[in-house]
Amino acid sequence: MAFGSLEKLGLALLIGFVFYIVKCIVNLVYTFIIGPAINKVDFKSKGKWALVTGSTDGIGKEYARQIAAYGCDIVLVSRSMDKLKAVASEIENEFKVNTKIIQADFSEEGIYENIAKEISGLEIGTLVNNVGISYTYPEYFNEIPEWEKTVSSIVKANVVSVTRMTRIILPEMEKRGKGVIINIGSASSIIPSPLLSVYAATKAYVDKFTEGLEMEYSKKGLIVQCVLPGFVCSNMTKIRRSTLLAPTPKAFVKSALSLVGTTSHTTGYFPHAIFVNTVNTIYSTFNGFGVWLVTRSMENSRRKYLKKKQKSLA
Repeated sequence: MAFGSLEKLGLALLIGFVFYIVKCIVNLVYTFIIGPAINKVDFKSKGKWALVTGSTDGIGKEYARQIAAYGCDIVLVSRSMDKLKAVASEIENEFKVNTKIIQADFSEEGIYENIAKEISGLEIGTLVNNVGISYTYPEYFNEIPEWEKTVSSIVKANVVSVTRMTRIILPEMEKRGKGVIINIGSASSIIPSPLLSVYAATKAYVDKFTEGLEMEYSKKGLIVQCVLPGFVCSNMTKIRRSTLLAPTPKAFVKSALSLVGTTSHTTGYFPHAIFVNTVNTIYSTFNGFGVWLVTRSMENSRRKYLKKKQKSLA
């Protein structure tokens, strides 16, 4: 039976679509099942100490705890001294490792000389650049409250910190020919993100910066990874109850850590990978509808926050 040109085109498109689906499934199976089973990383073998920024809450605290479970001593760097002391005590008591605390406000720039001085001589095998600042609520660019202060803080905490901390830690890792650098980005940088323009853009920097580092230093024995999570229960997202798409920090970090050594670019969590792929498929297929859908969701969140704030002031 001979096929006409339209039938041939349709068959080719169908074969291409099936191939794409199979490829996606194979990639997901390798990334989340096969890879973690065969590429387990012994963090302690990379260096005695691990340093985590933004380590007193949420994802950062869980990275510190779960890397401590590998037997690494932990350097905790964050803004609140009371929280630093509490988390350090918790980690020391539970995991029987040493900790060092460094108080630093990453919305300021004049902190890095002191951090470098405090960690001088420590063999830091793992660096987790987790600290970050987002909007208080989704907002249009021109209407961001305290615009100068807010935007400056976001850029300093999200862009400057990952760059400067890497510069402090990387040289010794390169000399030893081993080390792990984990940079926490955001899914907002790889999906449409209206009303989060500055935050998403700074996290896009983290993504591209990590990509370049991985290309430059993987051949020198370093593992470099960018993690781009969706919603996680934390103070930043203000989500208090965990769901499939908004896991607890513990569940998220357990998944993300298992992917170190398997992939250099990941959402870190299977449901987040499905969410990102779904949003981007809708956006690429039905551009206008995709933008409308995300924008409406953000505007609803904005409206709820402002309404709640107005009610609290009444």
